[in-house]
Amino acid sequence: MSTSDGAGWPGLTNPEHSHWYIERFRAMAAAGQDLAGEARLVDAMVERGARILDAGCGPGRVGAELHARGHRVVGVDVDPILIEAAEHDHPGPRWLVSDLAALDLDAMGEGEPFDAAVLAGNVMPFLVRGTESEALRRVGAAVAPDGFVVVGYQVGRLPLELFDAAVADAGLRVEHRFATWQIGAWHDDADFAVSVLRHA
Repeated sequence: MSTSDGAGWPGLTNPEHSHWYIERFRAMAAAGQDLAGEARLVDAMVERGARILDAGCGPGRVGAELHARGHRVVGVDVDPILIEAAEHDHPGPRWLVSDLAALDLDAMGEGEPFDAAVLAGNVMPFLVRGTESEALRRVGAAVAPDGFVVVGYQVGRLPLELFDAAVADAGLRVEHRFATWQIGAWHDDADFAVSVLRHA
């Protein structure tokens, strides 16, 4: 399995990568592939009309699905090309450009606490190595005290031990862990981890 080099999202230095990523998911959607698994899980965990932060939203597929299910969604991504695609393809949510490790939602007019935050699509491995704790701290700070943060990624791209240490450093704790977005039972040989985090 491939591993992240910790250098951050490649689209920031190679815009063609961002365009490839956008077209890849547009093609998958056009082919009728199921791209809503993450959103279904989050939707099942919150009340109707919840306020949800899509952190590392990319071109907006998860946030768009949550919006379609009646939630109030704000999406944030470091790549302005991806945000432009989200605005074009998925009007409704508010889409913002920011590095998660420098996230200041108050300054962007989004200081109201969120009921939940989701980091899907391998967001964690694409953070600049060493910023994981700060990104999780800032995302966690945006979530209400009784809210949650759910994170899913391929563990071969970022050691689970490093992630768990970042969770603790951010003042969060792992409440549940699954091997799939369909809440498959966690096992030590799983190549994917979905972790539900709460405030410590």
